[in-house]
Amino acid sequence: MRAPFQILAIPYKYVGGELLFCVFHRSDADWWQFIAGGGEDNETPEQAASREIFEESGIKANNLKKLTFMTYVPADCISEKHRKLWPDDTYVLPEYSFAFECKDKIILSHEHTECVWLPYDEACTKLKWDSNRTALYELKCRLEAVQCQKQS
Repeated sequence: MRAPFQILAIPYKYVGGELLFCVFHRSDADWWQFIAGGGEDNETPEQAASREIFEESGIKANNLKKLTFMTYVPADCISEKHRKLWPDDTYVLPEYSFAFECKDKIILSHEHTECVWLPYDEACTKLKWDSNRTALYELKCRLEAVQCQKQS
């Protein structure tokens, strides 16, 4: 059963000291976003994120980082066949945000036509959803703070 929550997962990596983020182009719509999906059965958001990451990118994310940012998305974004088992007053779904350092080659699922690794500003420009940009901002700030601590 489709659980009434969403996850968002941001792949990142460092190339020559530059921080890059992987943005995915949907195969069913003309927009770019990070990995997204919903929980199944009795999954926790963390379990759903790990599963969705593997399904959409072929990556086993052993270093999943939970971000503070969360938002809500309209429940009607999910097909009615999944929503019919939820309470009638389920109008919005929480979306939990995660990130992971990607050290392996991404293998795209059928959900995406391509992916690109971009620096922060370019990724922000390419992303369709404000929620993706806000989660990305938090991740960038957290990673920069870690780098500053390492240099101190």
